Amino acid sequence: MIFSSFEFLLFFIITLSLYYRLGKIKPRYAVGFLVLSSLLFYGWWKLEYLIILIISIVFNYFLASYIRKYRSKLLLVIGISVNLFSLAYYKYAGFILVNINEVFTTHFDIISILLPLAISFFTFQQIAYLVDTYKDPSFKYDFLNYALFVTFFPQLIAGPIVHHTEMMPQFERQKLIQINWNNIHTGFVFFALGLFKKIVIADTLALTANPVFNLADSGLVVSSMESWLGSLAYTFQLYFDFSGYADMAIGLGLMFNIMLPFNFNSPYKALNIIDFWRRWHITLSRFLRDYLYIALGGSRNGQFKRYRNLLLTMVLGGLWHGAGWNFVIWGTLHGSYLCFNHGWNYISGKIAWLKKGMSDPLALCITLLSVIIAWVFFRAVTFDGAIIMLNSMFSYQVGTETLFTGTQQAKSWLWIIIAFCLAVFMPNVREITEKQYRGIAPLSKFTFLVGVYMMWILAINQQTQEFIYFNF
Repeated sequence: MIFSSFEFLLFFIITLSLYYRLGKIKPRYAVGFLVLSSLLFYGWWKLEYLIILIISIVFNYFLASYIRKYRSKLLLVIGISVNLFSLAYYKYAGFILVNINEVFTTHFDIISILLPLAISFFTFQQIAYLVDTYKDPSFKYDFLNYALFVTFFPQLIAGPIVHHTEMMPQFERQKLIQINWNNIHTGFVFFALGLFKKIVIADTLALTANPVFNLADSGLVVSSMESWLGSLAYTFQLYFDFSGYADMAIGLGLMFNIMLPFNFNSPYKALNIIDFWRRWHITLSRFLRDYLYIALGGSRNGQFKRYRNLLLTMVLGGLWHGAGWNFVIWGTLHGSYLCFNHGWNYISGKIAWLKKGMSDPLALCITLLSVIIAWVFFRAVTFDGAIIMLNSMFSYQVGTETLFTGTQQAKSWLWIIIAFCLAVFMPNVREITEKQYRGIAPLSKFTFLVGVYMMWILAINQQTQEFIYFNF
């Protein structure tokens, strides 16, 4: 069930209603029902997905209890290894075999392996739980709450990547199963605005981005104009698609009185790459920092090792997104950007005339251009397709075929300009609803009516395209 579909809205209304009804009888009934509903939501795509998820939950929960009991580093290593092996098998087996065949001229059969939805997300969450259990065995959660932590359907498929310390205490609050109309209203607005981002902005931009990248991936030359149209359209499609999902997830969670962490903070307003990664996919950045970068040594052992750890962290972060060399290149680019950014900060701090830095508009343009170049590798299916795109973007090329008429190009540019203005100059959903989200102030009638209008869009728009991050 996709958030922008009618079947999901029906599922959600029934789930929310029964959740609060059961909560009046007994809070544990409501939590148990929410777990079952989340499993139903996940298993809606394929029953095999559900079996894998349940096995993962049971294995990690009971292994954590033994890690806690015996303070066993060996069990921790086994747990992390099993989780990573599972991730590697389902997500990377085909990629590994293809590269083995190419390097060693072998002929292993490339088997088709079912890729469970969200395996990267729930695997990372549970690895973090195992590591934290080993470091601090004092906390202990019952199985039902742990299952809800992993399966909670608003964030199960595409995040945010939640941490047990920010979720488990909420599950134990008595107010969890008491209707809070401010939360219902605010959550509704979050959901509606996220829905608008997805079906009105992101899916419209996809109509421009997809044909351009498909042409490049087929090996044909894309014109310079259309290559820029495609890359810019995808840059904003990805942002509004993914941040739209994150807003919808936060809204859905809030209607259950559960506060999910914010995952985006206007990343295209960033004036450097360091700031970009503090704003983009915040929960992934947090995980990579806490459980990979710091584990590798962080910045504790000198500048060289700091840059090495940054680069390695981002390369692995690229691989987390998908099994392909383009994702490795994307991660390598961002790792290199971060190293350069930190190096520049270090050097400019030593040289007086560099301390002033560059103007904000120039810094924003350079940062955004760097991000756009990396997104080309992220979006292109093939390496050759990415090179064709970049070659057309930075040299004059006449395309093999014309994808858009003059009118269509004008419409595409208009949507890109609108998306740019919304992403760079307008407040984000978090800023608009901050006080309401924290329960400091009630939701205004105007804001609620805006949410109602956004929901009406769904009634007249039957698009049900999957979210981009469903693939990761």
